[in-house]
Amino acid sequence: MILVDRISVAQGAFRLDEVSFRIEPGRYAVLMGRTGSGKTTVIEAIAGLRPVASGRILLDGRDVTRLSPAERGVGYVPQDGALFPTMTVQENLAFPLVIRNVRPAAIRDRVQELAGWLHITHLLDRRAVRLSGGETQRIALGRALAFHPRILLLDEPLSALDEETRESMLAVLETLKRRKEVSVLHVTHHRTEAERLADLLLRVEGRTVVDARTAPTPPMAADAFVPDAC
Repeated sequence: MILVDRISVAQGAFRLDEVSFRIEPGRYAVLMGRTGSGKTTVIEAIAGLRPVASGRILLDGRDVTRLSPAERGVGYVPQDGALFPTMTVQENLAFPLVIRNVRPAAIRDRVQELAGWLHITHLLDRRAVRLSGGETQRIALGRALAFHPRILLLDEPLSALDEETRESMLAVLETLKRRKEVSVLHVTHHRTEAERLADLLLRVEGRTVVDARTAPTPPMAADAFVPDAC
C-alpha cells in the first residue's frame, strides 16, 4: 500500500502542494500529467530521492517520510534503467540480494526465476552494455523485483522503446499486474499505455494530484505527452 498524505515538494520556483493519494495493496496505479508538471518529482519523493517540505509518505503502513531510499524497501526503475555497466546481467539481477546478504543458492534460484519470466536467460553472462532498450528495461525491472519488494515505482519505463518492444514490455507489465504481488506506481505520458494498465489513473493538475477518472479533464497542450524531466 502507498499512502501519500498532503506532501509538499519544492525545487527552486517549482512546487507541488498538498499532494494526497492512496494505492491499495496489489493495485496498479498510473500517474500522468503535462510536460514539467512534476510526475517524476512525485515518484522520486516516494522513493526517497527527493525530500518533502511537509506531509507524510506511508508504505505498507510504515511512515518512511524521513528514511533513506535504502531503508524504504521499494523497487525502483528509472527511465534509463540505470544498470551497472561493469557487471553482467546476472550480477545486476543479483545485486539487491547480494547487498542483503541472501544465501548464494537462493540468489541463483531467484536470478534464474526472474530471467525465465523476463525471457533474458540468454543474456545472463553478457555485460550490461550494448543491450537494446527492451533488454535494458527487462533487466532493470528484474533487478527492482529481485528482493520481493511490496512497492514498485516505474518512471517512464517504456518511453524510449519502439512500438514492437513496447508491446512486449506491456505484456510483461500486464502479467505483473495480474499477479497482484506488489503495489505499483507507474509514470507515463502515453494515454493508451495508462488506460491499458491502470487500476487507478492519477493526474498531476496544477500543483497537486487528482483521480483522473473522476476529475474533469483540462484542455491539453500540444506537448502534453512529451516525456518530462520533472
